[in-house]
Amino acid sequence: MLILKERAEAEIEVKKSRFIAIALPTSSIEDVKKNVMMIRSEYPDATHVVHAAVIGKAGTMYSSSDDREPKNTAGRPALEVLKGSGVTDITVCIVRYFGGTLLGTGGLVKAYGDSTKEVLKIAPTEPLIEKTDFRMVLPYNAYTLIKRLFDATGTEVKKEEFDINITVEGSLPSSSYPDLKSGAEDIGQGKIILEIIH
Repeated sequence: MLILKERAEAEIEVKKSRFIAIALPTSSIEDVKKNVMMIRSEYPDATHVVHAAVIGKAGTMYSSSDDREPKNTAGRPALEVLKGSGVTDITVCIVRYFGGTLLGTGGLVKAYGDSTKEVLKIAPTEPLIEKTDFRMVLPYNAYTLIKRLFDATGTEVKKEEFDINITVEGSLPSSSYPDLKSGAEDIGQGKIILEIIH
C-alpha cells in the first residue's frame, strides 16, 4: 500500500462544468469530516463537494458521499478509483462548479472517476511503512553524532527545542528503532533519554 504524503490538486472540465479534485492525507474517519469541512470553507460557492476516502493499513475503511448528486454517480465512482489505486490514508474531495449542461448519470460517473484519476496521477505518495514516533533528550556535545545517527536510520525530525539540553521529536521506520536505541546508548553513555511516543 501507498500513503499520500501531501495535498495535491487537479482540475478537469466537462461540458463547462469544472471538477477540482483535491487529495488530502487522512488518518481517521474524523479526519475525513475535517477535510470535507475545510474544502467546503475554501470553496463556499461550489455546487457540490463530493468526497471519497480510503483509510487504514490494509485500506479497508471507506467513506464517500454524493453531496446531492444523483445516488451513486459521484462518491461511489471516485471511491472505486481510489480502491483500485493502492493508496490508503487519503481523502479526495471533488469540488464541482455546474456549467449549465446536465451530464446525465453516465457522464457524472465518468467525470467524478476521471477527476479522481487526474489527482492520483500527480499526488505524491510513499510506501506505507510502520513508523515509530519518539522523543529524545540529549546533551549538546552529543548533537552532531546523533544527527549522523538520524541520517543513518532514516529518521525524520519533527521538532527540536534547545534549552539546558536538546529535546528532539521525530519519527522513523519501526524496523530502524533498535538501531537508533543502541546508537543513542553508545553515543550518550547513559546521558541520552529516549522514549517512544504513542
